[in-house]
Amino acid sequence: MSETTEVKTEVHEAVTEGGDSPANPLGDLKDAAADFKERYSEVIGKVNSSLEGVDWNQMGRIGKSIGILVAVIVAQILIKGVLDTINLLPVVPGLLELLGLVVVGNWSWKNLSTSTKRDHLVQQVTKLRQEYLG
Repeated sequence: MSETTEVKTEVHEAVTEGGDSPANPLGDLKDAAADFKERYSEVIGKVNSSLEGVDWNQMGRIGKSIGILVAVIVAQILIKGVLDTINLLPVVPGLLELLGLVVVGNWSWKNLSTSTKRDHLVQQVTKLRQEYLG
């Protein structure tokens, strides 16, 4: 029993001395805190210098681009939710596939049935491509 008392006394003395011995966890904690403060101040300094170099006049365009991207992502998530809900109904997916085939067939008949209609369609696509792509 005296050995455990001696060990407790040695640990208590090492802790209360505040030294940097390996048996002193508080000394290690203080060193870690000081190291963290140094790294934190370095990182904050780098962030501040980076922010000073930013052209804030350009941020309006970037903000709009990010807003459009977020809106597209949210719209895709909502559409996926609606389609997953429709897919749970037993007859509706088959009917929607049939409707899609009917629409594609109707469009093809109106726009691809004769060579003059096909040429007109190619001209429209070329015109749109020139208009949007330059």
